[in-house]
Amino acid sequence: MKSEYNRPIRILVVDDQETNLKVVGEILGQFGFDIVLAGDGDQALRRLEHQAVDLVLLDVLMPGHDGFEVCRLIRAQPRWADIPVIFLSAADDKDLIVRALEVGGVDYVTKPFNRAELMSRVRTHLALKAARDHLRQLAEDKDELLGILAHDLKNHLGGMQMSVQLLHDRAATHHDERLDRITANVLHSTEQMFSFVREFLANSAAERDAPLNLQPVGLNQAVAAAVQQYAETARRKEMTLLQETGPEVAVLADREALSQVIDNLISNAIKFSEPGKTVRLGVEPAVAGGAVLRVQDEGPGFSEDDKSRMFRRYCRLSARPTAGEPSTGLGLSIVSKLVHAMGGELHCQSAQGHGATFLVSLPGPAIRAS
Repeated sequence: MKSEYNRPIRILVVDDQETNLKVVGEILGQFGFDIVLAGDGDQALRRLEHQAVDLVLLDVLMPGHDGFEVCRLIRAQPRWADIPVIFLSAADDKDLIVRALEVGGVDYVTKPFNRAELMSRVRTHLALKAARDHLRQLAEDKDELLGILAHDLKNHLGGMQMSVQLLHDRAATHHDERLDRITANVLHSTEQMFSFVREFLANSAAERDAPLNLQPVGLNQAVAAAVQQYAETARRKEMTLLQETGPEVAVLADREALSQVIDNLISNAIKFSEPGKTVRLGVEPAVAGGAVLRVQDEGPGFSEDDKSRMFRRYCRLSARPTAGEPSTGLGLSIVSKLVHAMGGELHCQSAQGHGATFLVSLPGPAIRAS
Protein backbone atom coordinates (compact mmCIF):
# COMPACT_ATOMS: atom_id res chain seq x y z
CA MET A 1 0.00 0.00 0.00
CA LYS A 2 1.23 3.46 -0.93
CA SER A 3 0.96 6.69 1.05
CA GLU A 4 0.20 10.10 -0.48
CA TYR A 5 3.99 10.59 -0.69
CA ASN A 6 4.35 7.59 -3.08
CA ARG A 7 6.10 5.43 -0.49
CA PRO A 8 4.83 2.40 1.45
CA ILE A 9 2.45 3.34 4.24
CA ARG A 10 4.53 3.58 7.40
CA ILE A 11 3.13 2.61 10.82
CA LEU A 12 4.90 3.28 14.11
CA VAL A 13 4.24 0.59 16.73
CA VAL A 14 5.10 1.54 20.32
CA ASP A 15 5.10 -1.07 23.08
CA ASP A 16 7.48 -1.95 25.91
CA GLN A 17 6.82 -5.67 25.41
CA GLU A 18 9.01 -7.15 22.67
CA THR A 19 6.52 -9.98 22.12
CA ASN A 20 3.75 -7.50 21.34
CA LEU A 21 6.00 -5.61 18.94
CA LYS A 22 6.77 -8.84 17.12
CA VAL A 23 3.13 -9.94 16.89
CA VAL A 24 1.83 -6.59 15.65
CA GLY A 25 4.78 -6.17 13.29
CA GLU A 26 4.16 -9.57 11.70
CA ILE A 27 0.41 -8.92 11.26
CA LEU A 28 0.92 -5.53 9.62
CA GLY A 29 3.98 -6.58 7.63
CA GLN A 30 1.98 -9.24 5.79
CA PHE A 31 -0.15 -6.48 4.25
CA GLY A 32 2.77 -4.52 2.84
CA PHE A 33 3.04 -1.83 5.51
CA ASP A 34 6.43 -0.38 6.40
CA ILE A 35 6.75 -1.03 10.15
CA VAL A 36 8.78 1.13 12.57
CA LEU A 37 9.18 -0.25 16.10
CA ALA A 38 9.77 1.61 19.37
CA GLY A 39 10.17 0.11 22.84
CA ASP A 40 9.14 3.18 24.86
CA GLY A 41 7.77 6.71 24.54
CA ASP A 42 11.13 8.47 24.21
CA GLN A 43 12.23 6.13 21.45
CA ALA A 44 8.90 6.66 19.67
CA LEU A 45 9.38 10.44 19.68
CA ARG A 46 12.91 10.02 18.31
CA ARG A 47 11.56 7.78 15.53
CA LEU A 48 9.02 10.48 14.63
CA GLU A 49 11.78 13.08 14.48
CA HIS A 50 13.59 11.14 11.75
CA GLN A 51 10.82 9.34 9.84
CA ALA A 52 7.44 10.41 8.52
CA VAL A 53 4.73 7.99 9.61
CA ASP A 54 1.08 7.64 8.61
CA LEU A 55 -0.32 6.05 11.77
CA VAL A 56 0.78 5.25 15.34
CA LEU A 57 -0.19 2.16 17.36
CA LEU A 58 0.54 3.17 20.94
CA ASP A 59 0.62 1.09 24.13
CA VAL A 60 -1.02 2.75 27.13
CA LEU A 61 1.10 1.55 30.05
CA MET A 62 4.86 1.96 29.55
CA PRO A 63 7.78 2.99 31.77
CA GLY A 64 8.82 6.65 31.53
CA HIS A 65 6.33 8.50 29.32
CA ASP A 66 3.11 6.51 29.26
CA GLY A 67 0.93 6.36 26.16
CA PHE A 68 -1.24 9.31 27.24
CA GLU A 69 1.78 11.61 27.62
CA VAL A 70 3.29 10.45 24.32
CA CYS A 71 -0.01 11.17 22.55
CA ARG A 72 -0.17 14.64 24.09
CA LEU A 73 3.37 15.35 22.90
CA ILE A 74 2.49 14.15 19.40
CA ARG A 75 -0.61 16.34 19.25
CA ALA A 76 1.38 19.35 20.49
CA GLN A 77 3.61 19.28 17.40
CA PRO A 78 1.90 20.80 14.32
CA ARG A 79 3.83 18.52 11.95
CA TRP A 80 2.54 15.40 13.78
CA ALA A 81 -0.87 16.63 14.89
CA ASP A 82 -2.77 14.94 12.04
CA ILE A 83 -1.23 11.47 12.52
CA PRO A 84 -3.93 9.05 13.75
CA VAL A 85 -3.06 7.44 17.10
CA ILE A 86 -4.69 4.11 17.98
CA PHE A 87 -4.17 3.05 21.58
CA LEU A 88 -3.34 -0.56 22.48
CA SER A 89 -3.96 -1.94 25.96
CA ALA A 90 -4.67 -5.15 27.82
CA ALA A 91 -6.97 -3.19 30.13
CA ASP A 92 -10.57 -2.99 28.94
CA ASP A 93 -11.25 -0.10 31.32
CA LYS A 94 -13.86 2.44 30.23
CA ASP A 95 -12.08 5.24 32.11
CA LEU A 96 -8.83 4.48 30.26
CA ILE A 97 -10.67 4.44 26.93
CA VAL A 98 -12.25 7.83 27.63
CA ARG A 99 -8.91 9.25 28.73
CA ALA A 100 -7.23 7.90 25.58
CA LEU A 101 -9.78 9.64 23.37
CA GLU A 102 -9.56 12.87 25.38
CA VAL A 103 -5.78 13.18 24.84
CA GLY A 104 -6.20 12.81 21.08
CA GLY A 105 -6.44 9.11 20.30
CA VAL A 106 -8.76 8.13 17.46
CA ASP A 107 -9.43 4.54 18.56
CA TYR A 108 -8.68 1.92 21.22
CA VAL A 109 -7.87 -1.78 20.64
CA THR A 110 -7.60 -4.27 23.49
CA LYS A 111 -5.06 -7.09 23.82
CA PRO A 112 -4.81 -9.93 22.99
CA PHE A 113 -5.27 -8.71 19.44
CA ASN A 114 -7.93 -10.01 17.15
CA ARG A 115 -6.18 -9.97 13.78
CA ALA A 116 -9.27 -9.02 11.76
CA GLU A 117 -10.31 -6.29 14.21
CA LEU A 118 -6.83 -4.76 14.33
CA MET A 119 -6.56 -4.65 10.53
CA SER A 120 -10.06 -3.22 10.20
CA ARG A 121 -9.27 -0.38 12.63
CA VAL A 122 -5.92 0.34 10.96
CA ARG A 123 -7.37 0.43 7.45
CA THR A 124 -10.33 2.58 8.54
CA HIS A 125 -8.15 5.27 10.10
CA LEU A 126 -5.65 5.21 7.25
CA ALA A 127 -8.55 5.72 4.83
CA LEU A 128 -9.93 8.58 6.93
CA LYS A 129 -6.51 10.21 7.06
CA ALA A 130 -6.10 9.87 3.30
CA ALA A 131 -9.52 11.47 2.77
CA ARG A 132 -8.68 14.36 5.12
CA ASP A 133 -5.33 14.90 3.42
CA HIS A 134 -7.01 14.87 0.01
CA LEU A 135 -9.66 17.37 1.09
CA ARG A 136 -7.03 19.63 2.64
CA GLN A 137 -5.01 19.54 -0.58
CA LEU A 138 -8.11 20.34 -2.63
CA ALA A 139 -8.88 23.27 -0.32
CA GLU A 140 -5.32 24.58 -0.61
CA ASP A 141 -5.42 24.24 -4.40
CA LYS A 142 -8.77 26.03 -4.50
CA ASP A 143 -7.52 28.87 -2.30
CA GLU A 144 -4.37 29.23 -4.37
CA LEU A 145 -6.32 29.32 -7.65
CA LEU A 146 -8.89 31.78 -6.33
CA GLY A 147 -6.09 33.92 -4.90
CA ILE A 148 -4.35 34.08 -8.27
CA LEU A 149 -7.60 34.91 -10.07
CA ALA A 150 -8.54 37.53 -7.49
CA HIS A 151 -5.12 39.22 -7.66
CA ASP A 152 -5.34 39.34 -11.47
CA LEU A 153 -8.89 40.68 -11.29
CA LYS A 154 -7.81 43.32 -8.79
CA ASN A 155 -5.11 44.58 -11.15
CA HIS A 156 -7.43 44.67 -14.15
CA LEU A 157 -10.31 46.22 -12.21
CA GLY A 158 -8.00 48.91 -10.83
CA GLY A 159 -7.01 49.90 -14.35
CA MET A 160 -10.62 49.73 -15.53
CA GLN A 161 -11.80 51.88 -12.63
CA MET A 162 -9.23 54.56 -13.40
CA SER A 163 -10.13 54.58 -17.11
CA VAL A 164 -13.87 54.76 -16.47
CA GLN A 165 -13.36 57.56 -13.95
CA LEU A 166 -11.52 59.57 -16.62
CA LEU A 167 -14.32 58.91 -19.11
CA HIS A 168 -16.91 59.92 -16.54
CA ASP A 169 -15.07 63.16 -15.77
CA ARG A 170 -14.76 63.89 -19.51
CA ALA A 171 -18.47 63.23 -20.04
CA ALA A 172 -19.32 65.74 -17.33
CA THR A 173 -17.34 68.48 -19.11
CA HIS A 174 -19.18 67.78 -22.40
CA HIS A 175 -22.60 67.90 -20.74
CA ASP A 176 -23.62 64.65 -22.44
CA GLU A 177 -26.29 63.26 -20.12
CA ARG A 178 -26.50 59.87 -21.83
CA LEU A 179 -22.74 59.34 -21.77
CA ASP A 180 -22.61 60.62 -18.19
CA ARG A 181 -25.28 58.09 -17.16
CA ILE A 182 -23.55 55.19 -18.94
CA THR A 183 -20.12 55.92 -17.48
CA ALA A 184 -21.63 56.42 -14.01
CA ASN A 185 -23.23 52.96 -14.21
CA VAL A 186 -20.00 51.33 -15.39
CA LEU A 187 -18.03 53.15 -12.70
CA HIS A 188 -20.47 52.02 -10.01
CA SER A 189 -20.32 48.37 -11.18
CA THR A 190 -16.53 48.49 -11.33
CA GLU A 191 -16.32 49.91 -7.80
CA GLN A 192 -18.57 47.13 -6.52
CA MET A 193 -16.47 44.41 -8.17
CA PHE A 194 -13.24 46.03 -7.00
CA SER A 195 -14.56 46.24 -3.43
CA PHE A 196 -15.57 42.57 -3.46
CA VAL A 197 -12.18 41.43 -4.77
CA ARG A 198 -10.33 43.52 -2.15
CA GLU A 199 -12.41 42.11 0.69
CA PHE A 200 -12.20 38.57 -0.70
CA LEU A 201 -8.40 38.81 -0.68
CA ALA A 202 -8.45 40.30 2.82
CA ASN A 203 -10.72 37.50 4.05
CA SER A 204 -8.48 34.84 2.46
CA ALA A 205 -5.44 36.36 4.16
CA ALA A 206 -7.22 36.41 7.53
CA GLU A 207 -8.31 32.78 7.15
CA ARG A 208 -4.78 31.57 6.36
CA ASP A 209 -3.79 32.45 9.94
CA ALA A 210 -0.56 34.01 8.71
CA PRO A 211 1.66 35.02 11.65
CA LEU A 212 1.10 38.62 12.66
CA ASN A 213 3.91 41.03 13.51
CA LEU A 214 2.70 42.15 16.93
CA GLN A 215 4.40 45.32 18.16
CA PRO A 216 3.54 48.45 20.15
CA VAL A 217 1.32 50.72 18.04
CA GLY A 218 -0.15 54.10 18.95
CA LEU A 219 -3.89 53.56 18.62
CA ASN A 220 -4.82 57.25 18.32
CA GLN A 221 -2.25 57.65 15.56
CA ALA A 222 -3.68 54.65 13.67
CA VAL A 223 -7.19 56.09 14.01
CA ALA A 224 -6.03 59.52 12.78
CA ALA A 225 -4.50 57.95 9.65
CA ALA A 226 -7.77 56.14 8.87
CA VAL A 227 -9.86 59.29 9.49
CA GLN A 228 -7.68 61.21 7.05
CA GLN A 229 -8.03 58.43 4.48
CA TYR A 230 -11.84 58.52 4.66
CA ALA A 231 -12.21 62.29 4.96
CA GLU A 232 -13.03 62.75 1.26
CA THR A 233 -15.49 59.82 1.25
CA ALA A 234 -17.32 61.34 4.23
CA ARG A 235 -17.28 64.81 2.64
CA ARG A 236 -18.85 63.51 -0.59
CA LYS A 237 -21.64 61.99 1.47
CA GLU A 238 -22.00 65.19 3.53
CA MET A 239 -21.12 63.34 6.70
CA THR A 240 -18.94 64.32 9.65
CA LEU A 241 -16.08 62.02 10.60
CA LEU A 242 -15.07 63.03 14.12
CA GLN A 243 -12.09 61.71 16.08
CA GLU A 244 -12.38 62.49 19.78
CA THR A 245 -8.76 63.17 20.67
CA GLY A 246 -7.06 62.14 23.87
CA PRO A 247 -3.68 61.03 25.17
CA GLU A 248 -1.93 58.43 23.04
CA VAL A 249 -2.38 54.84 24.18
CA ALA A 250 -0.15 52.03 22.91
CA VAL A 251 -1.54 48.60 22.08
CA LEU A 252 0.10 45.38 20.99
CA ALA A 253 -1.02 44.92 17.39
CA ASP A 254 -0.04 44.21 13.80
CA ARG A 255 0.01 47.59 12.01
CA GLU A 256 -1.50 46.31 8.77
CA ALA A 257 -4.17 44.22 10.50
CA LEU A 258 -5.08 47.10 12.83
CA SER A 259 -5.36 49.48 9.88
CA GLN A 260 -7.67 47.01 8.14
CA VAL A 261 -9.86 46.72 11.24
CA ILE A 262 -10.27 50.48 11.56
CA ASP A 263 -10.78 50.93 7.81
CA ASN A 264 -13.58 48.36 7.71
CA LEU A 265 -15.38 49.81 10.73
CA ILE A 266 -15.23 53.38 9.37
CA SER A 267 -16.20 52.25 5.88
CA ASN A 268 -19.26 50.41 7.22
CA ALA A 269 -20.27 53.34 9.43
CA ILE A 270 -20.20 55.71 6.44
CA LYS A 271 -21.74 53.21 4.05
CA PHE A 272 -24.82 52.45 6.15
CA SER A 273 -25.49 55.97 7.49
CA GLU A 274 -27.63 58.60 5.81
CA PRO A 275 -26.03 61.82 4.51
CA GLY A 276 -25.62 64.47 7.17
CA LYS A 277 -24.92 62.00 9.99
CA THR A 278 -21.82 61.86 12.22
CA VAL A 279 -19.40 59.00 12.82
CA ARG A 280 -17.43 59.32 16.07
CA LEU A 281 -14.19 57.52 16.92
CA GLY A 282 -12.58 57.50 20.32
CA VAL A 283 -9.79 55.70 22.16
CA GLU A 284 -9.87 55.01 25.90
CA PRO A 285 -7.30 53.25 28.12
CA ALA A 286 -8.57 49.87 29.32
CA VAL A 287 -8.65 49.12 33.04
CA ALA A 288 -6.56 45.95 32.62
CA GLY A 289 -4.09 47.62 30.24
CA GLY A 290 -4.24 48.24 26.54
CA ALA A 291 -7.04 50.29 25.05
CA VAL A 292 -10.56 50.25 23.67
CA LEU A 293 -11.38 51.72 20.27
CA ARG A 294 -14.96 53.00 19.91
CA VAL A 295 -16.57 53.51 16.49
CA GLN A 296 -20.06 54.99 16.84
CA ASP A 297 -22.46 55.77 14.01
CA GLU A 298 -25.98 57.18 13.63
CA GLY A 299 -27.12 54.55 11.17
CA PRO A 300 -30.09 52.15 11.28
CA GLY A 301 -28.55 49.91 13.94
CA PHE A 302 -28.93 46.14 14.13
CA SER A 303 -31.79 43.83 14.99
CA GLU A 304 -31.27 40.94 17.39
CA ASP A 305 -31.18 38.60 14.40
CA ASP A 306 -28.52 40.79 12.78
CA LYS A 307 -26.37 40.68 15.90
CA SER A 308 -26.47 36.88 15.99
CA ARG A 309 -25.17 36.66 12.41
CA MET A 310 -23.09 39.79 11.82
CA PHE A 311 -19.63 38.17 12.02
CA ARG A 312 -20.37 35.36 9.54
CA ARG A 313 -18.84 35.44 6.07
CA TYR A 314 -20.98 36.74 3.20
CA CYS A 315 -23.82 37.48 5.59
CA ARG A 316 -26.21 40.21 4.41
CA LEU A 317 -27.90 42.05 7.27
CA SER A 318 -31.10 44.08 7.36
CA ALA A 319 -29.37 47.44 6.74
CA ARG A 320 -28.48 48.47 3.19
CA PRO A 321 -25.93 51.01 1.94
CA THR A 322 -27.63 54.38 1.71
CA ALA A 323 -25.91 55.69 -1.43
CA GLY A 324 -25.56 52.54 -3.53
CA GLU A 325 -22.12 51.67 -2.11
CA PRO A 326 -20.89 48.09 -2.65
CA SER A 327 -21.38 45.61 0.18
CA THR A 328 -19.88 42.12 0.18
CA GLY A 329 -20.88 40.81 3.61
CA LEU A 330 -17.20 40.18 4.41
CA GLY A 331 -16.16 43.32 6.29
CA LEU A 332 -17.26 42.40 9.81
CA SER A 333 -16.09 38.81 9.38
CA ILE A 334 -12.61 40.10 8.54
CA VAL A 335 -12.66 42.53 11.49
CA SER A 336 -13.61 39.72 13.89
CA LYS A 337 -10.87 37.38 12.64
CA LEU A 338 -8.15 40.02 12.79
CA VAL A 339 -9.13 41.36 16.23
CA HIS A 340 -9.10 37.89 17.76
CA ALA A 341 -5.81 37.05 15.99
CA MET A 342 -4.26 40.04 17.77
CA GLY A 343 -5.53 38.79 21.14
CA GLY A 344 -8.34 41.34 21.32
CA GLU A 345 -12.10 41.33 21.72
CA LEU A 346 -14.86 42.77 19.54
CA HIS A 347 -18.31 43.81 20.75
CA CYS A 348 -21.28 45.58 19.20
CA GLN A 349 -23.79 47.69 21.11
CA SER A 350 -26.86 48.49 19.06
CA ALA A 351 -30.61 48.75 18.97
CA GLN A 352 -32.48 48.86 15.70
CA GLY A 353 -33.14 52.45 14.65
CA HIS A 354 -30.61 53.91 17.10
CA GLY A 355 -27.21 53.46 15.47
CA ALA A 356 -24.40 51.11 16.43
CA THR A 357 -21.22 51.25 18.48
CA PHE A 358 -18.37 48.82 17.85
CA LEU A 359 -15.87 48.34 20.67
CA VAL A 360 -12.45 46.86 19.87
CA SER A 361 -10.39 45.94 22.95
CA LEU A 362 -6.67 45.33 22.37
CA PRO A 363 -3.98 44.31 24.88
CA GLY A 364 -1.17 46.62 25.89
CA PRO A 365 2.51 46.05 24.99
CA ALA A 366 3.23 44.72 28.49
CA ILE A 367 1.12 41.63 27.71
CA ARG A 368 3.85 40.51 25.31
CA ALA A 369 6.22 39.65 28.14
CA SER A 370 3.73 37.43 29.94
